[in-house]
Amino acid sequence: MITTERLYLKPTSIEDSSFLFELMNSEKWLLNIGDRHIKSPEDASAIVTQRIAPQFERLGYGCHTVVNRETGEKMGTCGIYERPGLDIPDIGFAFLPPYEGKGYGTESATAILKDAMENFGLKKVCAITLESNIPSQKLLTKLGLSYSRMVTLPDDTQELMLFTN
Repeated sequence: MITTERLYLKPTSIEDSSFLFELMNSEKWLLNIGDRHIKSPEDASAIVTQRIAPQFERLGYGCHTVVNRETGEKMGTCGIYERPGLDIPDIGFAFLPPYEGKGYGTESATAILKDAMENFGLKKVCAITLESNIPSQKLLTKLGLSYSRMVTLPDDTQELMLFTN
């Protein structure tokens, strides 16, 4: 678990399935990340067991659920991911609408990057975002990443902005 001033970042687990279902079906997720066809908490559980947990087991890092230290509320996710079509690990984040614009993204992503570099020896990371997702681009710039080029991931048609450090 990673702790910051206001947050706990805990590895995402089966216990987070209902939360993931809610997050992955939020309007901003669907608009900026896309429909992952998660239609039930059971579908979210499958994502945890088939993708999130195996990456943690293999690499030691991955998706974290962001929890408010004071209230215990689950607010979003933040992590470093392996993505097909990207040569280096990708940092990603998403928050439920009530928690956007309050600095939680910067706080959690800064902690995730620090952990990845200090504990897992990552030197380079990247991030992908839609051209229309200006808040994400601003956060990536705050983290020290800069726009590199446009990319299209395998099995996708959407062109994305690639940021690197």
